[in-house]
Amino acid sequence: GQLFWDILGVESLVDEITYKVAADSGEKPTTTAILGPFWRPNAPIYSMGHSIILKDQGGDVTHMHGSVTDFTTGKPITNAEIDIWHTAPNGLYEQQDPEQPDMNLRGRFYTPDSGNYDFYCLRPTPYPIPFDGPAGKFLKLLDRDPMRPAHIHFIISAKGYKPVVTQIFDRRDEWLGNDSVFAVKDSLVVDFAPKKGDEKAGFDLKYDFKLVAKEDAKNGVHGGTEVTSA
Repeated sequence: GQLFWDILGVESLVDEITYKVAADSGEKPTTTAILGPFWRPNAPIYSMGHSIILKDQGGDVTHMHGSVTDFTTGKPITNAEIDIWHTAPNGLYEQQDPEQPDMNLRGRFYTPDSGNYDFYCLRPTPYPIPFDGPAGKFLKLLDRDPMRPAHIHFIISAKGYKPVVTQIFDRRDEWLGNDSVFAVKDSLVVDFAPKKGDEKAGFDLKYDFKLVAKEDAKNGVHGGTEVTSA
């Protein structure tokens, strides 16, 4: 299914082709990346500053924060939805792991007038994609590793804007240059910094999302993803 196309790099190639920005543009909207097979609709809605960690399974708690703005004007976007999901430290998404609570490490947040957001999540963990089926056999034939570098998934959407499906990757991950689904892009590689003075988190991550208005897209500014659950 989708996983097989992912390891062939088809989805990442389509994503790369559909994400275009004028060559003379010094700035770019938030870069897209593949959706992957583990997104779930209707993740719980949390208020800003909340944690998506429903069960302590270890890992490095991270305070993630930043803004969602209009790529063209730089103005903050109100009521933008930030849909986030990632694996537990054991490398499993909650629907793969009966030991995790339902909707663990998933959540949706809505930006206030400032466009700013913040919440608590985990510094992500690298993991192997399921390789006991056809996709895994194909990887073995190609002598390729099944590993995905540590990453966090997002869908960022707002009324009047093209949604962005993306992932961010930990710069210090050893698998960064060998992603089994070819999704890593330079602008999506981030640094987790040690955080002091916050009893809830040991790491800090700032990342700003820039969306393209649908009207601007009509005028040649490209960026965004057609969101599907395929």
